[in-house]
Amino acid sequence: MKPSGTLLLTRQEIAKLLSVEECIDGVEQAFKLYGEGKTAPPGILGMHAQDGGFHLKAAMLTLNRNYFAVKVNGNFFQNMKRFNLPNIQGIIMLCDGENGYPLALMDSIDITIKRTGAATAVAAKYLARPEAKILTICGCGNQGRISACAIHKVRPLERVLAFEVDENQAQRFATELSDELGFKVEAVRDLTKAVSKSDICVTCTPSQKFYLRKTDVSPGTFIAAVGADSEDKQELEPALLASCKVVVDILDQCATIGELHHALKEGAMNRDDVHAELGEIIAGKKPGRVSPDEIIIFDSTGTALQDVAAAATVYEKAITAGAGVTLNFFD
Repeated sequence: MKPSGTLLLTRQEIAKLLSVEECIDGVEQAFKLYGEGKTAPPGILGMHAQDGGFHLKAAMLTLNRNYFAVKVNGNFFQNMKRFNLPNIQGIIMLCDGENGYPLALMDSIDITIKRTGAATAVAAKYLARPEAKILTICGCGNQGRISACAIHKVRPLERVLAFEVDENQAQRFATELSDELGFKVEAVRDLTKAVSKSDICVTCTPSQKFYLRKTDVSPGTFIAAVGADSEDKQELEPALLASCKVVVDILDQCATIGELHHALKEGAMNRDDVHAELGEIIAGKKPGRVSPDEIIIFDSTGTALQDVAAAATVYEKAITAGAGVTLNFFD
């Protein structure tokens, strides 16, 4: 049946339609399908601009139907200070994968934040110790908040330590997240001390120079490195990656723009040193954690597979709920 038009969805509408739990389930399924070889590799294109840049991510998935999605995000990290605009802005176009019809145009930000946190939670489910209770968040923004909430769905967190260069931001973050999680979140000034006693560490900053070192991390820690989604971003010391079991979301992508990119560039690692893609572990093709003392790093550059899974969930729920506005571009 021919669609009646293209559905337009705002960030506020998407936030009401997409829960963290649904996003975790959808992202896990997407990685599993990729690990089983049931979907094509996602694509990515990046372009630099003055004071920022753009990236385009595209992928296809067969879920309840065949879907294709492409996301265009602009990353300009001085926007809030300079123009009172979000630092990241973008659009996702969701299409019928069989005939190309544009099913929906939707704001990308809530989906990007939730699907990234969902991937971190899925990785924690397979790579963190089952009893992991202490989490350190490096970067007290929306991504840090969603990451903590998503991980709390898969691991029995009892304590969260929040680090941010802006100490006032860390305090605000800790107060707000304490209310959301239902237990005290503590703002910390000493990142090294916090990470050394944590079971899980999530790095989600726009840093362009590594700040987490090999000597900072204790045996058994799971690290989700989220910030490096372009070749100029870096949060982890290459020697840290070289000393650990490294799992990536997409190998080619991480070798180009992720933490792995920096380790390869410095000669600290080869591509063959990477243990697995996350999808291979979910699909049972390679093992996840095999020892309580392993330090495991998840290099999370963010893939369009996650975007398709989340956008498809939003679209199907919006159709059922009658949400959004429909526009016919072809009349």
